[in-house]
Amino acid sequence: MNAVFVLLGVTVALLVSVVMRRRRPDAPTQGGFQLPTQIDRGDFPNPGVPWLVLLFTSATCDACVDMVRKARVVESREVAVADIEYTANRDLHKRYRIDAVPCLIVVDSAGAVRTGFLGPVKAQDLWAAIAECREPGSTPKHEHGFGDSHRN
Repeated sequence: MNAVFVLLGVTVALLVSVVMRRRRPDAPTQGGFQLPTQIDRGDFPNPGVPWLVLLFTSATCDACVDMVRKARVVESREVAVADIEYTANRDLHKRYRIDAVPCLIVVDSAGAVRTGFLGPVKAQDLWAAIAECREPGSTPKHEHGFGDSHRN
């Protein structure tokens, strides 16, 4: 009698094993990183400056160091640049759902995000985008293909 139960148990275990191996796993979660569309200017340094360039970074990100260097060039009385490093500002990364770095956004006086970049970007593309936000029509249209403006 015990042999019957053991044989039945082994059979069930083998069937479960075969079914589990044939079962196809779910596809990996597909999500996209998104830029914030609105910010509370009071969350960041220099909220009274007309334009904020906010760069969400991480101390372990080499591309972030380069992006901070490129962004600092546009700093002026009209444009404040803030490096929002992850370990020092986890709350802001979480509040604005920043899941990837570097993440740079250009924010107008009302707190609306006018443009932004996820990942590294060429300096001239960054500077042109900021200039275009500040003064629409100030930069010429790009004549090359999409890939040209995103190479480093």
